[in-house]
Amino acid sequence: MLKAIVPSCALVLVGALALTAAEKSPKLESGLKPGERVPAFNVRDITGPEKGETLCYRCRFGGKPVVNIFAREITPELTSLIKNVDKQVAKNKDQKMEAFVVFLTDEPDKAEKKLEKLAEKHKVKIPLTLIDNLAGPENYKIAKDADITVMMWVDGKVKVNHAFSKGKLKKETVKKVSADTKKILED
Repeated sequence: MLKAIVPSCALVLVGALALTAAEKSPKLESGLKPGERVPAFNVRDITGPEKGETLCYRCRFGGKPVVNIFAREITPELTSLIKNVDKQVAKNKDQKMEAFVVFLTDEPDKAEKKLEKLAEKHKVKIPLTLIDNLAGPENYKIAKDADITVMMWVDGKVKVNHAFSKGKLKKETVKKVSADTKKILED
């Protein structure tokens, strides 16, 4: 009987230690941190008002409250986040809120078709753009392990940053990130 109990206790202890280690694992850091200034960068507009053009939405939006999503692939959770942010922008037009999504890709032609389909299917109004560069814009510090990085800023200064590795953006997290838009509207 004692032989059966000892291995079970060892398994429980190993499981508890693994859980504690996972809880203490460092949070994924990607993008600019709150308080940092947002530098200019160019994207190719795929679905926005400047479709087909290369431009700087950071520059165009100036000091307005902005949500900027960097993503590497289209998933149902990302689509949900984009739709939620799109609704927030429409709801807060009186506060001049803006948003845009930047896809980081090394296959821009494939990505362009997917972005057009996404915007059409879900009636997304915010610009879906891309950068032909998996690392993202220079000076933005987008982590290689980050599948999605969300930065929100106002007056060119980051207020909110969320980063998610592949598969870590969940339905409940989408709601939390979308709710954080209030932090760029408080100023």
